[in-house]
Amino acid sequence: MADEKTEAAPEYAALETKMGEIAETVKGFGRITERLDRVEAKLNRPGEIKADNDNGGFERKAFFNFMRKGVERMEGDEVKALTVANDSTAGYLAPPEYGSEIIKKLVEFSPIRQYARVVAIGATEIRFPRRTGGVAGYWVAETDDRTGSSPSYEQVPIAPGELATFVDVSNALLEDNAYNLEGELSLEIAEGFGKTEGTALVSGDGVDKPKGLMAASGIAEVKTGATADFPTSDPADVIIGMFHKLPNAHAQNAVWLMNRNTLGAIRKWKDGQGRYLVLDPISEGAPTTLLGRPVVEAVDMADIGANAYPIMFGDLQGYRIVDRVGLSLLRDPYTLATKGQVRFHARRRVGGDVTHPDRFVKLKVAA
Repeated sequence: MADEKTEAAPEYAALETKMGEIAETVKGFGRITERLDRVEAKLNRPGEIKADNDNGGFERKAFFNFMRKGVERMEGDEVKALTVANDSTAGYLAPPEYGSEIIKKLVEFSPIRQYARVVAIGATEIRFPRRTGGVAGYWVAETDDRTGSSPSYEQVPIAPGELATFVDVSNALLEDNAYNLEGELSLEIAEGFGKTEGTALVSGDGVDKPKGLMAASGIAEVKTGATADFPTSDPADVIIGMFHKLPNAHAQNAVWLMNRNTLGAIRKWKDGQGRYLVLDPISEGAPTTLLGRPVVEAVDMADIGANAYPIMFGDLQGYRIVDRVGLSLLRDPYTLATKGQVRFHARRRVGGDVTHPDRFVKLKVAA
């Protein structure tokens, strides 16, 4: 009997080892279950950040934790996610999803961005080549000497300016976050940036800001023929003249740019058969049209008045917007600490200019 037990000892030892491994595995599953329970409870608390998929990924989650807590109280992996996009001014670049939300809201104030050509650059300035002259052809006899010609070019430099603002948020709002903090902050930034950028894209002088459409050189103009308004007789002829001022290739891609007051005046015009020239959209989402081309309302365009430029017609792909730095946010918990608030400094760098003035024509109210 003792011999049998002695012979089975290795098997018993192996079985005990296997049972021990199983016990450790069960304990491990228990720890995992406990951890999952804690995570689920945390996610179900009001104001907590939901799963990564609901917030655009880990970088976005880290960015919102930066807004609420500051970098000093963040996990190491979250700080690394921000450090990848660390800005030279000690701010942090917003995740692409968050920056995209800001841009979408900017369109409400700046429709030019929606239609213009937008590019991202990685330098302090970018230069676009523009042709100023082409190759010529000459009629010659069979043995006549030929005359040479060559195209000529110039460069259009566009340097981004800096757009900045700040938003103050209470500590209570940051701690509770029961009021959609990220949505509120993005709306505040979009309003501040949108109004400022929209004005610059229309009338900016190019000094530390984009050069606007109405300030660009080389754009043809048409006059109304009256000193302070459209002519009382056949005012629509002026608009028709603008339309045919552009080559057909550009006119077919062009839009009318004007503010709501100007559009309200033009809406009253009728043709010889009593039909209104401005046509409302026939389906949801379709644009209002004038002579078959869309009308884009821009609040920064001038009203009708003496020597004003209330209307532009052109292909906005001939206007270039360059984005140098996306949305960058700097958290300042000290300046307003005595008021229980945190200040967020937001900035981005953007520039713009007309690269193809031959694609535009503007209207001047003058005799």
